[in-house]
This record gives sequence, C-alpha cells and structure tokens, in this order.
Amino acid sequence: MKLPPNAKRVFKGIIFDVYHWEQKLYDGTSSTFEMLKRPGTIQIIPTVGDQILLSYEEQPSKPRTYTFLGGRQEPDEEHLVTAKRELMEEAGLESDDWELLKTYQNEGKIDWPLYLYAARNCKKVAEPKLDAGEKIEVRPVTFEKFLDIVSAEKFWGRDIANDILRTRLDRKKLEAFRRKLFP
Repeated sequence: MKLPPNAKRVFKGIIFDVYHWEQKLYDGTSSTFEMLKRPGTIQIIPTVGDQILLSYEEQPSKPRTYTFLGGRQEPDEEHLVTAKRELMEEAGLESDDWELLKTYQNEGKIDWPLYLYAARNCKKVAEPKLDAGEKIEVRPVTFEKFLDIVSAEKFWGRDIANDILRTRLDRKKLEAFRRKLFP
C-alpha cells in the first residue's frame, strides 16, 4: 500500500517512519489514519553456470534459514544499485546481466517495496564484507533444489515463495521462469 499524498510524517525512526492523515469516511465523518514507511528491500536470485546461489543465513532477530541474497536500500539509492552493492557485500559477486523480475508492495499498512532481481552469470571478484549482524553462507543449488527450498515452510521470503509455488503449478510458466534465470 502506498502512502496518500496528504500523509504527514509524525515520527522518524531508524528504519520505519510513521505517517498520519485525515481520511474521510463513508458516513461523512473523518478519522486519523496511520501507516508505516520504510526503505525498499532487494532480493536477488544470482546464477553461476547451471546453479542458483542461495543465502543460508542467521541474524540476531531470526534463526538460521535459507533466503535470497539482498538487503535494504540506502536513502536515495536506486534499487539496481542496491542489488549490485548487496551482491558484492554478501557474496563478493558481480554480474553484467541483471533483470528486474518483479516488484512487490506490502498489502498491509506498511509502504515497503520489494524488488526481485535475477543476476545471471555471476563472477567471484572479492571476499564478502558482511554486516556485524549477519552470518551468511552462500550455497549453490540446482533449479529443482531451489524450487524445493523456496517452497519449504521455513524459507524466509514468503511473497516470492508464494509466486514460485503458483508458478510450479503451470509447466509453461515454470519453464519461462527457468529461462529468465538461465537464458
């Protein structure tokens, strides 16, 4: 959900800002509505050869699990720039072949975009430089294993996992998705 143009920031947090606005109701009265806004998040599906690289990570606020490489946008940073920076920081990888696969928007009371990228034919160019709150192990998997991992209940990234689960139900869509990752 996007913030309405008349929303005013009433609190600036470290990650989340709180906004209020007056909303006219169906009976003609008005009420103050509230919503959060936060920087966008980038998720990356990097490939090397015929393998997909997944993050097997742990952070202080969540247990070790599989997820995508990626992270939070910096203020005024374009999402592709964030994707390239995060891939370098978390895996020491670069790619010259990027594609924005989909943009998600939180359905609730948080203005929080999520950008899913494919980074094809990645090359190792440096050692990862992880944040102090990250433990990341990059694990290569086949496309079939990737589908199984993303479909698991503990996979972190439910919006994308739901899309991939629906894609698995249609062979043509699944093959088109595979070709996006491995043209």
